[in-house]
Amino acid sequence: MNYIAVDTSGKHLTLIAEKDGKVYEFFDSDCAANHSVRLMEELENLLIKADMRLSDANFFACVVGAGSFTGIRIGVSTVKALAFAGNKPVLKITSFDTIAYNIDSDKVLAIIDAKHNGYYVCPYVNGVSGKPEYINGERLSEFKDYIFLSGEKIQGLETAVVSVKDGLKRAIEKKAGEVSRDINSLIPLYVRKSQAEEGR
Repeated sequence: MNYIAVDTSGKHLTLIAEKDGKVYEFFDSDCAANHSVRLMEELENLLIKADMRLSDANFFACVVGAGSFTGIRIGVSTVKALAFAGNKPVLKITSFDTIAYNIDSDKVLAIIDAKHNGYYVCPYVNGVSGKPEYINGERLSEFKDYIFLSGEKIQGLETAVVSVKDGLKRAIEKKAGEVSRDINSLIPLYVRKSQAEEGR
């Protein structure tokens, strides 16, 4: 399968292009607030490296969250625009998928640091995801039978740190059957309201 994948859900920037069975990657672990500036430039560079055009992709994959509100919006809007312009289907991947699918285990808890002793979590049992939610640190004890995974080191919490880039590739392989012609299926996954909304 040929595809282009975008992940701007965290401070990292991940871009993957697969063409004729060969995978090309770009990963910056700290893109910070520069997603909007760098996304299209780095994607263009990656496509040149892969000798690939947007029209060569069978579908576009996008990580829809949870994570950075601004980053998620940038990724989702960009991929929707590319898919619309090229009349291509889309594949929705969650940030939790990019964490959990790094390993094969009966019970995995994908964890994203939401700061201030809060976490976005999603349990996976035999590779099937449960319901994402926002919890405080005290509730982590409810998942004592799970392996804790995260995409980056979380201060004060012991987790196995895995590669969100490699996890994205595996998630696409596992969920390729969920490719949809409905580009509006790419909806940002906001597990909780933004600080601005909560302050209203």
